[in-house]
Amino acid sequence: MPHTIRGPQPANSSPEESTLFVQSLATGITVLNAFDPENRALNLPEIAAIAGISKSATQRFAFTLEALGLLEKDPATKRYSLSSRTLEIGCKYLESHPLLSRANPFLLELNRTSGETVNLAEPSGTDMIYIGRFPSLMRLLVHMPVGRRIPIYCSSAGRAYLSALDEEQAHQYLVACERVKYTPNTITDINALMEELRLSRERGFAYCNEEYFRGDLALAVPIFDSGHRVVAALQLSVLAGKWTLKRALTRFIPMMQETAERISTSSPTPQALAPFTNIPGRKV
Repeated sequence: MPHTIRGPQPANSSPEESTLFVQSLATGITVLNAFDPENRALNLPEIAAIAGISKSATQRFAFTLEALGLLEKDPATKRYSLSSRTLEIGCKYLESHPLLSRANPFLLELNRTSGETVNLAEPSGTDMIYIGRFPSLMRLLVHMPVGRRIPIYCSSAGRAYLSALDEEQAHQYLVACERVKYTPNTITDINALMEELRLSRERGFAYCNEEYFRGDLALAVPIFDSGHRVVAALQLSVLAGKWTLKRALTRFIPMMQETAERISTSSPTPQALAPFTNIPGRKV
């Protein structure tokens, strides 16, 4: 399961200074990134302000991105918004992801066995990002779709991943984080976080009890590749009001560790893979 680990970059690393760096492409991506839940539809001056480019440049980029089908323009308001085509690259990433392809049947099995929400997350800078998710059919505390980023320092998936790194690497991640206190339970102190990672390393799993949002008790174990390098984390979430920490750990950690081991070492059967490969229009 080859996988590139992308962590905090050295302070002296500056790819923008390379002759290989295409600034116009980077600017176009910056324009796309201007849109978010707080900025669903933007006019040209607003895009220019957020992207930090001139209005004339914004006009050219918006025209090009609209022509490519990545932006849509409202004919009445002249405001732009992201189009559904922006999902295509992400969908192709997920469909071609070797770890996710082998993990999906095992994640689904764990979801059905536990009855709880099961996620697969991988590192992306100082965040973890969901690349696989099977929600509980009975309980949904908060909508966390595939592609959602969660802070690495206060998420169980992040701590499980960091606990499998050496201490220096883990410390670099924590220092690079903007450690926001999301709830009264959120741990932000570096020394306290390093101690949590030490404990997680010793016991082979991590947890966060209402640290990112209230009501969520999240458990996680690391996922390794064939060379025993950590590449992701398996996470399971339960309602904090329904489960005590001790009962949740006793109930779910053994099955999570077994699932993680199977993802790392076993190939799913063709029958288990069928729901994920028998897709109309996909070439065999």
